Amino acid sequence: MLTHPENPAHVLVEEADLAADPVDPSLTDVADRLREVFRWAREYLCRPHHELGRKGPVCPYAQASLDRRTFLLAVHRGEVIDPETLDALLLTYRDWFRELPPVSGPAAQFKTVLLTLPDLTPDTANAIVDAAQARLKPQYVAEGLMLGEFHDGPPDKGGLWNEDFRPLRSPVPLLAVRHMVSSDFPFLADEAASVATYLRLFGGNVPAALRGRVEAAAREFGLDDAVPVPAVPRVARQETS
Repeated sequence: MLTHPENPAHVLVEEADLAADPVDPSLTDVADRLREVFRWAREYLCRPHHELGRKGPVCPYAQASLDRRTFLLAVHRGEVIDPETLDALLLTYRDWFRELPPVSGPAAQFKTVLLTLPDLTPDTANAIVDAAQARLKPQYVAEGLMLGEFHDGPPDKGGLWNEDFRPLRSPVPLLAVRHMVSSDFPFLADEAASVATYLRLFGGNVPAALRGRVEAAAREFGLDDAVPVPAVPRVARQETS
């Protein structure tokens, strides 16, 4: 386990920690729920799904994150958690996330911290998780981060390639912190500030499949001057395809 450098009450659990015999005493009564999260990641996130609407795994980055041991779980116990406490907890893990290696370069995009809430009851978990994500999303996006909501509801958001598919279902309620990537634009397209952040971060690296949507959103929000110029000429792209 990784221990917060300033607050030892905050820890991050690696998959290997749950394979120990015995597990750390602090994990004894929650180990099975955490194993369930890792199993969900390997058997769901890392695999194709017939409702996904595209080829490849549900999450393109989960396998690489697991392989690099940068898929990390935090745990908050208790059947009740108020919004202020949850927000503060998420911000603590967000700040720690920034400091965890790798802090830069291509490998950093695979780093993920998932705050699990294994004790929340089914009748409250979904609303708590969804509300936290909605409250904090603008702040995270402004800093180039994504905050994802997952529970067994599942969340109402449809898939990018099949709007009828609900990809954010998970067996344990959780919120996931990761770096924003260029393919995240559809999650950001409905807010001017989010679109502006996306353009600032990705410049000329907008994926070709999303460029039309990015340009349309920029026009809608009066950000035309910020629309990036493609970094690679069209002819060069054709030669390498």
